Amino acid sequence: MSKRAYNFNAGPAALPLAVLERAQAEFVEFRESGMSIMEMSHRGAIYESVHNEAQERLLSLLGNPQGYKVLFIQGGASTQFAMVPMNLIAEGQVGSYVMTGSWADKALKEAKLTGGGHVAASSADKKFLAIPELSSIKAADNAAYLHITSNETIEGTQYAQYPDAGNIPLVADMSSDILSRDFDVNQFGLIYAGAQKNLGPSGVTVVIAKEELIASSPANIPTILRYDTHYKNNSLYNTPPSFSVYMVNEVLKWIEEQGGLAGTEAKNRDKAGLLYDYIDGSDGFYRGVAEEGSRSIMNVTFRMQSEELEKQFIKASEAEGFVGLKGHRSVGGLRASIYNAVPHESVKALADFMKHFRQTQG
Repeated sequence: MSKRAYNFNAGPAALPLAVLERAQAEFVEFRESGMSIMEMSHRGAIYESVHNEAQERLLSLLGNPQGYKVLFIQGGASTQFAMVPMNLIAEGQVGSYVMTGSWADKALKEAKLTGGGHVAASSADKKFLAIPELSSIKAADNAAYLHITSNETIEGTQYAQYPDAGNIPLVADMSSDILSRDFDVNQFGLIYAGAQKNLGPSGVTVVIAKEELIASSPANIPTILRYDTHYKNNSLYNTPPSFSVYMVNEVLKWIEEQGGLAGTEAKNRDKAGLLYDYIDGSDGFYRGVAEEGSRSIMNVTFRMQSEELEKQFIKASEAEGFVGLKGHRSVGGLRASIYNAVPHESVKALADFMKHFRQTQG
């Protein structure tokens, strides 16, 4: 096999090599069925066993919380931006949103369209380079829920702790940091995550929710956008993204092999520490973008003294096999996305490259 790229893409992102190799071995024929899992009926026993196994495995990694259900839905987190307010906001209520950057903003816009959006706190005054103080977060009196974006991939910020939503559900978009660290699911009413960063390939979105929140939806919502449709049909109401669900199950097995969430967290903190330590120790040649207490362990964002130098850095990095280090087009700069499946060796290679680049420019 040719050398694998150092993949720092923000999403779709790196998948564990062991998972890709397992999938390759089972690709043409799955479990002696004479066909690929992509070719078989989602109503059949073989696919359904994989589907159920993935749900159970995910809840097991989260400590088997009682009263929660896993749904597999299509349309990415972007569809969840609309489904959350459509399903959870009743007449006379609003959704309260903590504004932390680009993705929180998209979620709030959908709430404004479909029910009503309220800003519970914002870090706009800090150019979204920090997470607001938890004590500053105030949900509206008529809030149906408090919504947070646990990790902002574009700005490179992440909640160190989660806010207490009191007697309303805490809803989180965890697309870019789910299963990257240990956390208590019981703090949340509903969590959603597009799979293509930490859970598997694009195509499926995972929803983990308290059953009482998804067991009945308002009658005026289109059938496919109702949580209760997916809940009552075990996410098999329509054809699920079966290959993506199979891949999620394989990634979850791999996470178990890494020592579960405690294992992935230790590895992720080690990788992030390696990069941040080098950036901070580079005498200003590189500088971290996010404020220190809000730095993401998934998306390390940084800048250099000039855009010209950043362009040179990108060009030189690409020549050495590094992929995806350009910052998001809306903010520029540089970004290394170091999700669960990005190996320590890739991060070490990046730190070494950054050191070498600095020496050649210095």
